[in-house]
Amino acid sequence: MDLLDWHRGRLTSRRLAVLVKHMPRDSAVSRELDGDGAEWTVTDYLLAAAVDHLAAANWMFASVNTDEDSEPPEAPVPVPRPGDRTEPEETPETLNAGLPGRTELMKFFS
Repeated sequence: MDLLDWHRGRLTSRRLAVLVKHMPRDSAVSRELDGDGAEWTVTDYLLAAAVDHLAAANWMFASVNTDEDSEPPEAPVPVPRPGDRTEPEETPETLNAGLPGRTELMKFFS
């Protein structure tokens, strides 16, 4: 298929739009429009979310079951997703802002 066929009148605008809309995920147009996200499917995003939630649950379990005198375990790092910044600007305190602290977890599980 030649793009010049549209200019020459051999290819309708509707047909061209349908061809562009249904290009494969690994096409140059999809990569240009979606960036790295073009390579990720819904399944990949769901799997990354499941891994993040499992890591958070394991971290909470380890936090509750450690001695009070020992160092708390490190908070889990989320799986990097397409479009995420490579160097996060957040500090560890802001990363854990939405997660319950050790004392809240201990109160909950007691």
